[in-house]
Order: sequence, then structure tokens, then C-alpha cells
Amino acid sequence: MIKINENYLKLASSYLFVEIARRVAAFQERNPDREIIRLGIGDVTRPLPPACVEALRAAAAEMGEPSGFRGYGPEQGYGFLRERIAGSDYQARGVDVDADEIFISDGSKCDTGNIQELFAGDIAIAVPDPVYPVYVDTNVMAGRTGKFADGRYGGLVYLEGNSANGFVPAPPAGAHADLIYLCFPNNPTGSVATKEQLKAWVDYAKAEKALILFDAAYEAFIADPFVPHSIYEIEGAREVAIEFRSFSKTAGFTGTRCAFTVIPKSCAAFDAAGAAHPLHALWNRRHSTKFNGVSYPVQRAAEAVYIGEGPAQVRETIAYYMANAALIKAQMGALGYRCTGGVNAPYIWIECGSGSWEFFDMLLNDAGVVCTPGAGFGRCGEGFIRISAFNSRENVEKALSMIGAAVKK
Repeated sequence: MIKINENYLKLASSYLFVEIARRVAAFQERNPDREIIRLGIGDVTRPLPPACVEALRAAAAEMGEPSGFRGYGPEQGYGFLRERIAGSDYQARGVDVDADEIFISDGSKCDTGNIQELFAGDIAIAVPDPVYPVYVDTNVMAGRTGKFADGRYGGLVYLEGNSANGFVPAPPAGAHADLIYLCFPNNPTGSVATKEQLKAWVDYAKAEKALILFDAAYEAFIADPFVPHSIYEIEGAREVAIEFRSFSKTAGFTGTRCAFTVIPKSCAAFDAAGAAHPLHALWNRRHSTKFNGVSYPVQRAAEAVYIGEGPAQVRETIAYYMANAALIKAQMGALGYRCTGGVNAPYIWIECGSGSWEFFDMLLNDAGVVCTPGAGFGRCGEGFIRISAFNSRENVEKALSMIGAAVKK
């Protein structure tokens, strides 16, 4: 008989955003005439930058002519995009990353989930708490955890983030991890890590022969000139870190799908005998076997982020969202709530003073506003909610007014 992967049966509940959608759908069914403003899931709302739209159209037109038609492209991505990324995102900042160390993909969510296929099943995994759920759930599916109990999976090393450490956990003293997930600017808390804090992690990874998976999907929102945009700004990180980035939030590609992963050629992992193996070659083998590449028009649209009017248009979009974030943080603070984030990230992490799902339900039922309950991101997220700046100014202002009325009842 055909058997299932029973690790899937260990998954604690439906995926966080699926549960949110279920509750919102139930509310809409009960209240068909109520307006709902969504400040929960981190989906963008502003349209693609005009430069990207024009590039997309031009590339699609090329595909309609015999001389411009392209079939399968290189699985790793077209050279024109990889070179732009290397030059603009890394080399322009003095960071040593070459174009052929960049792999174009259809999303950093996919890559952070798929990358674990390269590693043994018995490695020790360290994840932040609060955490982006994909990091945990994909390792549960792969069989690297025990059962779920008391809000956590057995076998994982949880890196607790809280108000005391600014939601930037330090390396675990006296504990070993082989694979470490870090996300800065952080989803969900909006916190950022300093160079000194990241150096401590690089030093830990070197000492433990560990690997850091660094999710930098929100780096474009960093405004503080002293906050690093890349793990590779830290000396020695090229040997112990893989970095993930995305055009989804930077340029509104959530529905267009384009991202990239950086694997330096000097980054290695080890076999059972202790021999080192370059991860670049292993990921290239996996990538070219299981992925046929991002479409040519989409890669041309992504290239437009870096040329002509593209950079200014992207900055304008980011500034719009960050103005929303500043407004949310200021008004929630004025209502008496302690807030993190909203300065170098489009998320505001709010201490709500009650259970996360309880507060979620109150905002949905009394204000018609959708947030994200912090408990969905881990045990340390209980008592918090995340509000996203990805919406129109009009909707943000209206939502804040309704939230104010709801919490003052």
C-alpha cells in the first residue's frame, strides 16, 4: 500500500495564515455588509513600479517574435539579472558577492523551505521564537523534530526573542546547533540586528561548524545607515552563511514571483567523515534538477528595479509603506501599547495586553481590522500582534480610527 510521510501528521495545526483566512471568512459570512481592512498578512497593495511594468511588456513582446523568443532559460537565472544584483545589492556596498553565486528563484519562502533538503536528517536546528512559520514547518515535514507539545516541537533549539533583548536573540550559551535560521529585518517583530550582534552569530557558526540561513527579504526597508543589509558585511560570513532575498516586498512582486539566494563558493557543509563539501555545487544540482527557472519577462521586470527610473520608483513605494508604519506605530503607542519595529521594517510588533488570538478576534469583530496574532509565530509571540504597513494610507488611517474606538470601549 502507498504510505504517507507521517511527519506531516506532527504539524500542530493549519498554517497560520490559513487559520487567519478561515476566521475572516467566517466573520464575513456572518457579517456580509461589514467592511474589513486587512493589516495582517504581509502582501503588498501598491502596483508594480512603472519601470518594471514597461520592462515586462517589452520582454513579453520579444517573446512574441521569432528573433526574440526564448524557451527554457538557465535554471540559475539570466546573467543580466544576476550581474545587476551582484553589482547593485552587494559590490556597491563593498560586499564580496559574484554574479555566479546568485540563484534566481520564484520566492524566498520557497528557497528557505527547500534549502533544508541539502542537509542530513539528524542535524540540530535552531530557530528564533517568534519565528516565520515556514522555517519550523518545513523541518517538521522533513522529520527533524519531535512531537508538538506546550507550543513547541521537541528536538528544536528555540532562540527566544523578547522585549528584554529587543527581539534579537544571542547565540545559545552552552547549546549546539548545526543549522541556524536568522531573519533581519525580522518578520514578525520588525527588529534589526547590529553588526556586533551578527558577528556573534558568525563566530558561533565558525566555532560549531554550523551554517546560518539568513533571510533578508526586508533589507530594502532599512533606513538606519548603521544597520547591515547583508550577513556578508560581517567578516567570515561567506564561509558560514547563505542569504535569501526577494523582490516581493521591495518592488511588489508578490504576484509576479522573483527572488534570489546567495551561496558563496567558499560556504561548505560536512559529510559523516568530516570532509567539507561546497554548498554552491550541491544547491546548483538541486536547483537545476527541480526548478526550470523564472520566466524571462519576469526577470527583465526584476532587472528594471536597478536601472533607469526603477530605483527611484522603488524607493518611493518603500517610503509610502514606511510612512504607514510610522503612523501605525505612533497611534498604537498613543493608545498605550508598547511597539517594536516600524522603523527599519514594514511590520509593527505590538504588546496587546491579552491573548494574541483573543485580541485578533476583538479587532476583527469590533473594528473590522485584520492583524496577525503573535502566538502564531511561536510561544514567545503570545501576548503580541503584528500589524502590517502594506495597505493604502486611507485604509491605514481608517483602520487606526476603528482600532482606537474598539480598544476604548
